[in-house]
Amino acid sequence: MRAKLSYAITAAVLVFYFVLVGSRGVMLIQSGTLITVTFGVAVLILPVIGLWFLWKNTEFVRKANRLAAELEAEGGLPVDELRRLPSGRIDRDSADEVFARRKAETEDAPHDWRSWFRLAVAYHDARDTPRARKAMQRAIALHDGKPVQA
Repeated sequence: MRAKLSYAITAAVLVFYFVLVGSRGVMLIQSGTLITVTFGVAVLILPVIGLWFLWKNTEFVRKANRLAAELEAEGGLPVDELRRLPSGRIDRDSADEVFARRKAETEDAPHDWRSWFRLAVAYHDARDTPRARKAMQRAIALHDGKPVQA
């Protein structure tokens, strides 16, 4: 619940920022000179890109949470079996062991969204965020019945 609240607050702050920047872009355009209109249009592009990025990330998180809830209902969520260092951080060797098992599971069942979901968690635990995101995107696509590129 705390993560959702934090995400909502961050999103609200970003939307406020986008509105503020957008209003500055409109003010520049209303000035009417060639330079200010050019800058105003350029400034208006930034909030549009930001809103698109925020929307895409929100959709990704929503879909990943939906998969997590479904997997939890099936009793298939990965169990946290990772060893921790005294600092609380995940032991790298432990993460590598779990990752190897998850990767083998995914290779054995490449069309099962559940194995891709668990692989995404293993990538995340190994601090490989780009691959974690790609694995989760693949899990979402498989779950939704969309074609997946190899």
